[in-house]
Amino acid sequence: MLRNRVALAAGLLTFALLVTAAWVSHEQRETLASTRAHYQALVDDQFDAQPDRHPHRMVHYGHFVFRPLPALAFFDPGVDAFTGNMLFVEGHRQNSTVFAEARQSSLLLRFGQLTPAFVLQTLVPLLLLFLGFASVARERERGNLRLMLAQGVAPASLLLGKWLALAGAAAMVALPAVLVLALGVAVGTASSLAVTTLVLVYGLYLAVWVGLAVLVSTWAGSSRNALLLLVGLWIASVMMLPRTAPVLAQAGNPLPTRIEMDIAVHRDALAVGDSHNPDDPYYADFKRKVLERHGVARIEDLPVNYAGLVSAEGERLTSEIYDRHAAHGFAIERAQSAQVAGFAWLSPVIAVRQASMALAGTDLVAYQGFLVEAERYRYRLIQELNRMHAEEVEYENDRNHRISHENWKTLPEFHPEPSSGGDPTRAVRAFAVLAMWSVLLAGLLAWRGRRLGVL
Repeated sequence: MLRNRVALAAGLLTFALLVTAAWVSHEQRETLASTRAHYQALVDDQFDAQPDRHPHRMVHYGHFVFRPLPALAFFDPGVDAFTGNMLFVEGHRQNSTVFAEARQSSLLLRFGQLTPAFVLQTLVPLLLLFLGFASVARERERGNLRLMLAQGVAPASLLLGKWLALAGAAAMVALPAVLVLALGVAVGTASSLAVTTLVLVYGLYLAVWVGLAVLVSTWAGSSRNALLLLVGLWIASVMMLPRTAPVLAQAGNPLPTRIEMDIAVHRDALAVGDSHNPDDPYYADFKRKVLERHGVARIEDLPVNYAGLVSAEGERLTSEIYDRHAAHGFAIERAQSAQVAGFAWLSPVIAVRQASMALAGTDLVAYQGFLVEAERYRYRLIQELNRMHAEEVEYENDRNHRISHENWKTLPEFHPEPSSGGDPTRAVRAFAVLAMWSVLLAGLLAWRGRRLGVL
């Protein structure tokens, strides 16, 4: 390979590309994290700086929360570019995240961002195929294979040597990614367990492509046929199947649109009760229970503001409905993801992507976790404002009453810590798929080695 100038140039170019990807994506991650932290602090200050208001005005004024970037998002941004990074929280509804980079960028982003994960998943396997397609086929074409076997070279040793040489090239090319991950562990921003598992997963993934290149090279009648077959397998495995699988998953598990969800939530909320209708059966019963609990006959005699209690009860009911529909949507998304993961038995790149996102903390599970955490914050914030409405606003002067702006500073803030890495248990299935591919290729190479001995 060192004597082959094309192979050497391609290897050096891929090495340089991986270095560039690691540096660029790390700088981008730091910039995005800094920007989100800046705007989170800005909207926090703007919220606290609101003048004296009625608490229910603050319920509708709302607040903004930003999704913190995991420490390993520079390595594999996962679904972050497609899901949005900012969420507007307000009373009576759950909003969707906005400002997804994929919706604001060119279509090139959908092909893949220049990140270490993209280079390792897509470009390095192609390089390995070009380096290894002639490893055995060219020996056969030149007549060296028969000569080596006649001189007593064991076929298994020959194939192992070819595999080790190509694996060594893969390790050298992937070295920048390993070093930058190790640096993250050294400075304390990345989880050592997540990084170690990530390195093992990618090592296993590249070993699969090395084994595939050597195996096809032993099988093909010529080096040209080996190259054509390997490039065809790369196109099918890396380019076509990972883009076809999500389409099939969406068709098999259709996800309701945002409009459909809002209509369903509104219908379910009306079925429970309408807080604006004084004759509504549910809220009439709620009023009776409140009066009985406080031992009074009229809402004017309550020690608290009844309007605030109604707002709190309405928020509780609508939040339960939203949570139920959100859980249903989460289940559909997880079913889609599981169906895509099922195609990993046909394409190792799907397996490594699933594991990579899970270990980087940028997969669907991590995103749904952010939505759940943001909703808990939203509910806590709105109910605290409803409590102020009930306890600090006079019922007789409800519409015109204002409370001190100092109250806004006592409300909770949303500042979750960025993840240092995902849960390795979420990568077990993908790891098992890659291990299966490795065992299968090893068995085929061993069988093919015995066949070489009779040539």
